[in-house]
Amino acid sequence: MQQQFTFEQIAFFARNGYLIVRGLADDETVSAIRSATLRDLKAEKQPLEYEAEVHYPGAPETLDAPGGHTVRRLKSVYGRDPCIDAWACGPEIGVRVRQLLGTETPMLLSNHHNSIMTKQPTFSSHTGWHQDVRYWNYMNPEFVNAWLALGHEEQANGGMLLIPGSHKMELSPERYDADKFLREDLMENRGLIEQAVLAELEAGDVLFFHANLFHMAGRNQTSKAKFALVFSYRDASNLPVPGTSSAVLADVAV
Repeated sequence: MQQQFTFEQIAFFARNGYLIVRGLADDETVSAIRSATLRDLKAEKQPLEYEAEVHYPGAPETLDAPGGHTVRRLKSVYGRDPCIDAWACGPEIGVRVRQLLGTETPMLLSNHHNSIMTKQPTFSSHTGWHQDVRYWNYMNPEFVNAWLALGHEEQANGGMLLIPGSHKMELSPERYDADKFLREDLMENRGLIEQAVLAELEAGDVLFFHANLFHMAGRNQTSKAKFALVFSYRDASNLPVPGTSSAVLADVAV
């Protein structure tokens, strides 16, 4: 495994807003993080988010409804287990984040992502086309996400779809709905969505993508749960806006 990105890979990311590295995490790392995930899911260890709390299509209507305690994500996972912390700030991620951000001082975001995302059978929800930065409050929207697949990801189990190059687009406000998802009923948005590509991943693969890139994930229509670990990174000079949700917890130097 090469220790850093090539010039061609960095150029691909700049142009398309994403890049996949196959097998970046070894089997031992994936196994340890999966074990920590299953342990905390079984215990419903807080903080976490239930599908019923987001009200996305396919989610249970309330916590008391059938499937109401289906977990969508474990939150604030940095600090939950040494194997997660070692991955989040380890050399496999750190070197590449430095390259993609063009900085020697990357920071891990504590208040956004910092999660283990799950797609459970039966009660998982559909997440529409969105940009992660829509609710983040920093000086500029330059962030790199690192999504570690903890198992196979395909469209059938809620694998991610991406619109290449969309991180550089500025769309008019009327192309979004009230929750800042792309309106799929608009012809101009449908043309954009038709350009989407699927990020099909195996355990240990890492999808690096710009937090301003449009992406979505459907429901898990299989019988097995899907898990992924996701962290986001910024340059240390890109400060959070005081008094906002981005400034509640201190970010972590990588």
